[in-house]
Amino acid sequence: MELLGAFWAEHWLLAILMLGAIAFVAGFVDSIAGGGGLFLVPGFLLVGMPPQVALGQEKLVSTLGTLAAIRNFLANSKMVWQVALVGVPFSLLGAYLGAHLIVSIPQETVGKIILALIPFGILIFLTPKDRPVEERELSPRMLFTVVPLTCLAIGFYDGFFGPGTGSMFIIAFHYLLRMDLVSSSANSKTFNFASNIGALVAFVMAGKVVYLLALPLVACNILGNHLGSALALRKGNEVVRKALVFSMLCLFTSLGVKYLA
Repeated sequence: MELLGAFWAEHWLLAILMLGAIAFVAGFVDSIAGGGGLFLVPGFLLVGMPPQVALGQEKLVSTLGTLAAIRNFLANSKMVWQVALVGVPFSLLGAYLGAHLIVSIPQETVGKIILALIPFGILIFLTPKDRPVEERELSPRMLFTVVPLTCLAIGFYDGFFGPGTGSMFIIAFHYLLRMDLVSSSANSKTFNFASNIGALVAFVMAGKVVYLLALPLVACNILGNHLGSALALRKGNEVVRKALVFSMLCLFTSLGVKYLA
């Protein structure tokens, strides 16, 4: 726990309770439309975690929490396996490269990079995903060119920063591969899981993960993922997220005060 700084020595119980609530909301939102890291990373930073530890911890919590959403989607046959098998290795590679780069940058600089990227993550999260597209058969060119390049690029972003990655995968599959939204969300979980693993390996190798703290947060995140993915399967494409925007803007403002004051 020495990685966490002085705040945790005095307020560890309050910090864990706060982060448990944030991890639940992050899992719930992430299982439906991505963007769970928009809650986890700022939340970790606000309770005193160094930036690189916050990114590593987010990867550990998200990796395990995503399994609950994948299980629900698998049970309802929403995976497109040919896309998953081609894209997963590229998601792993891209995320490892992105995380390897971010852990080599000084911590104060990382905090400012995170602050600069959060608005981009929010915009991706809020990008409309419910416009109708005409579904069509996946061509070999799309499968063996567009899928690998898309997964490599989004995986790199996930390793370097992360928040909004699930939304980026959903948008890419929905508009580029012409999948329906529920199938896009299901497959995005597979690639997001792979990119989380790739990034997590780099953070673990750099010593930026606190395993003991992850246990209660993973439990909260798994519960949120389970309930959120179940709601997505019942409601289909009718998911409303605007009520959560205010919370994200509050987190962003607090981080601005923390790193720019």
